Amino acid sequence: MSVQNVLNLIKEKNIEWVDFRFVGLSGKAQHISLPATEVDEDTFVNGVAFDGSSIPGFRGIEQSDMVMMPDTETAYIDPFTAHPTLIIMSNIHTPEGERYDRDPRSIAQKAEEYLQTTGVGTTAFFAPESEFFIFDDVRFENGMNKSYFEVDSEEAGWNTGRKEEGGNLAYKVPVKGGYVPVAPMDSQQDIRSEMCNKLADAGLRIERHHHEVATAGQAEINFRFDTLTKTADNLLKYKYIVANTAREYGKVATFMPKPLFGDNGSGMHVHMSIFDGSEPLFYEKGAYANLSEMAINYIGGILYHAPALIALTNPSTNSFKRLVPGYEAPVNLVFSKGNRSAAVRIPIAAVTPKGCRIEFRTPDSTANPYLAFAAMLMAGLDGIKKKIDPRALGYGPFDTNIYEMSDSEKAEIRSVPGTLDEALDALAADSDFLIEGGVFTQDFIDNYIELKRGEAKAVAIRIHPHEYNLYFDC
Repeated sequence: MSVQNVLNLIKEKNIEWVDFRFVGLSGKAQHISLPATEVDEDTFVNGVAFDGSSIPGFRGIEQSDMVMMPDTETAYIDPFTAHPTLIIMSNIHTPEGERYDRDPRSIAQKAEEYLQTTGVGTTAFFAPESEFFIFDDVRFENGMNKSYFEVDSEEAGWNTGRKEEGGNLAYKVPVKGGYVPVAPMDSQQDIRSEMCNKLADAGLRIERHHHEVATAGQAEINFRFDTLTKTADNLLKYKYIVANTAREYGKVATFMPKPLFGDNGSGMHVHMSIFDGSEPLFYEKGAYANLSEMAINYIGGILYHAPALIALTNPSTNSFKRLVPGYEAPVNLVFSKGNRSAAVRIPIAAVTPKGCRIEFRTPDSTANPYLAFAAMLMAGLDGIKKKIDPRALGYGPFDTNIYEMSDSEKAEIRSVPGTLDEALDALAADSDFLIEGGVFTQDFIDNYIELKRGEAKAVAIRIHPHEYNLYFDC
């Protein structure tokens, strides 16, 4: 969409406000709204100024001035605001007009540019499956003398015995019993459909929605794949619309990986493929799972660099509450066709040459999608460049249920890091593949590690309620 088309849209739709957005290191969208009457061609040339020192991990107060440079291709109308508002994503530039090397969106674009310089292919496609919970009530508090959280859901398995005004209507979803039941067990068909309608109006092509495995309102909506940066843009749009639609229904949505103890967490399985023009490069008929050697090497890069990669794809302390055995979490760094117990799965049902792809199942939605997708592409390209063979390194294929293997057999399989600090250690030791081509910088990686270590420490020094169970009467 050209600048003139955006200005025409503002007039045609009687837009009152233009909401310019960017993304910080955490992956959360930030925004500044301008009156539509103040937006003209110069706005898209000069950008929108903001204070970078107030964004964690960006700049110190002595270098605080930064500029949002709007990307007109991202414009869509906000479905929630009372006053007609147009949303536009932006890149971050310095006051001197240079692309800011800590801007996650710019890093994603640099990864796409790097792909084209390698001669491997022209385009990388991504498709995330971002799961979430819809709760009715969320409360939490951390203080000197108390620490707790409590969530509730009308369909939660723990509410089978709750007395309610008007009676308990039963049909509660059992623990691990929530995968695709019909109503009345699935009580959230309409809210998910409304989310999908709003997402479609905002430009996403919706493929399906359904209830997920966990009790208490776990859900999944799938939207169509796109190129790397566009998919990251779409994921931010997806999370914004899911969260605000839930709020309209008097509910609250969360993409937190493990909000409940004892049931499945929420992942963000990411499907990837590379094309050269219109030619799919991951397909080879008759090979294992119909995968080309290029695709096998791409998997090799993902699995070889996985410990470091996970610092970007699973960047929260809560991520590692999900990455534990027993809850369908992909903790084993192996690949397989169709096997959901592997970190990398190759979908094989109803797949065409153009639909041939790999699925990295470890990530979750605390990831900044621009950073996570860029890092995945860089790991895969390193595998292609170095011809990393995952079969020779013992990464599979494993086409049996890994969870049912003996302890001695499992001991031969490499697992994901056990904590955020372990993943950050791996990233500190293995970051050259990210720096290749100037996509990431060492400054960015060092700054990112410092920021995330601060989060890990903040959790580690706080007293956990379960410690009272373990140690109070010692």
